[in-house]
Amino acid sequence: MDPRSLTPALRAPRLCLHLLMTGLLALAAVRADSTAVVAVAALTGSVYAAGSLLPSVQRSQRAAGVWLGALCASWLALLWLTPDGLWVAFPLYFLQLHLLPVRWSVPSVALTACAAILSYVQHGAALNPGVFIGPLLGAAVAVATVLGYQALYRESERRRRMVEELIATRAELAAAERHAGTLAERERLAREIHDTLAQGLSSIQLLLRAAERALPEGSPAAGHIDRARRAAQDNLAEARRFVRALSPPDLAHGSLAAALERLCEPTGEGPRVRCSVSGTPVELPTPYEVALLRIAQSALANTVRHAAAERAEITLSFMGASVTLDVVDDGKGFDPASVRSSSDGGFGLPAMRSRAESLGGTFTVESAPGQGTAVAVCLPLPAGVLA
Repeated sequence: MDPRSLTPALRAPRLCLHLLMTGLLALAAVRADSTAVVAVAALTGSVYAAGSLLPSVQRSQRAAGVWLGALCASWLALLWLTPDGLWVAFPLYFLQLHLLPVRWSVPSVALTACAAILSYVQHGAALNPGVFIGPLLGAAVAVATVLGYQALYRESERRRRMVEELIATRAELAAAERHAGTLAERERLAREIHDTLAQGLSSIQLLLRAAERALPEGSPAAGHIDRARRAAQDNLAEARRFVRALSPPDLAHGSLAAALERLCEPTGEGPRVRCSVSGTPVELPTPYEVALLRIAQSALANTVRHAAAERAEITLSFMGASVTLDVVDDGKGFDPASVRSSSDGGFGLPAMRSRAESLGGTFTVESAPGQGTAVAVCLPLPAGVLA
């Protein structure tokens, strides 16, 4: 691990480990009665310092293993020369646990503790419980401390990733809500322009045409009425262009049938979807196309998310005085009564029903557990379309 990337909470234990190793090696050198002990203590200190200074040891697990082996070898030489080398085993515990995998680090710590005990006995020290308890207890404390810290670190990393995912999800949700709000406002404006401005201009044009027919031929007022009718016609065309510009992108470059066909394109997930059109297609007002497309999208989304279906079919039918849309799947179905009685409405059905009823249509759902689902909407065509 790069020392520059350590937080203050990690730098403190690292500094304490450096001070502990330096102090214990200095103690062994000061208490030595031969230059060989001083030389080996200095060698051990140099090997330890090299591990903190060499970048390869910080970045490569293999280099770290080689460095740890060299450090343990020099420590064993010091242990052979003086019993004071025993105390260096304690910082070695932490290094082994930090640098080696658990399956190797715990046995290495046990072997280090045994080597320290055997060295103490080999130098002729009097046997007492402390000779065994000290190194073994130190090893147990080191194992518990390091493994506990690693568990806390993993939990901290897991929580950090969860927080990052939550932040990213919230950002995506906010963007989706903004996009949905924009589309809903565009549809509302298109519907308002169509139902008020465009319809008003169309009525004005019809009234002016009737007035023009009622005037005597060659009447001076006929020219003014003709110009007014043409102005109303031009503004009606402009209003319809506004409505088309505010329509959903799926309808911008094609008909409703083409947009429904695009919904059926395979995505690699969900059921196989087929689309069919029956009857003689007529050009529908934009609010009708928007409502039918949104209902089809919502119903198909419910099929993908909830139905676990293998097949689904979208049928658009032109029936003279009305247009109907059916979305049928062979999924697991549900109880519509329980959905209507639920607190949240469920499945987006209220939104679909609201769209249909806002245009004077009807919306029905037929389903039962294990028997698939059929969603049907029927919209009466306005008089202008029928003509």
